[in-house]
Amino acid sequence: MYNRYNTRGILETNPALAWTIIILALAVAIFMIVSMWKVFEKAGKPGWAAIVPIYSSIVLAEIGGKPIWMGLILSLGGLIPVVGIIVSVVFSIIVSLGVAENFNKSQGFGVGLALLGFVFYPMLAFGDATYKGATKTNDDLLDM
Repeated sequence: MYNRYNTRGILETNPALAWTIIILALAVAIFMIVSMWKVFEKAGKPGWAAIVPIYSSIVLAEIGGKPIWMGLILSLGGLIPVVGIIVSVVFSIIVSLGVAENFNKSQGFGVGLALLGFVFYPMLAFGDATYKGATKTNDDLLDM
């Protein structure tokens, strides 16, 4: 039977485009790993923590001066439909604001870290920002 509708996708008909997208995605991923590695080292944390999935969120929360459980919610919140995703986005903004504050950056920069991390984390990593340290300890933040 004749099918007059083309059911093949553009990536299936154009493998060069598919490979270009794969190579660009890998390049961006590697660049982000290097950027996060540098940010972690600037904060006095081990750089290799940037490549460990759940631990990297915990370390990022520590850099932002937030409790460890916020880092866990960042990583695992997406497992809960709708509510978990919303909570993860909110905590991502809170942690990013803390990271920006501890690197002497503005709140706008912190929102940029949360929403456009692929632009702002390299700026933080390769720029002249210095880490001043977390202002609160985890014990202080348990009372939040």
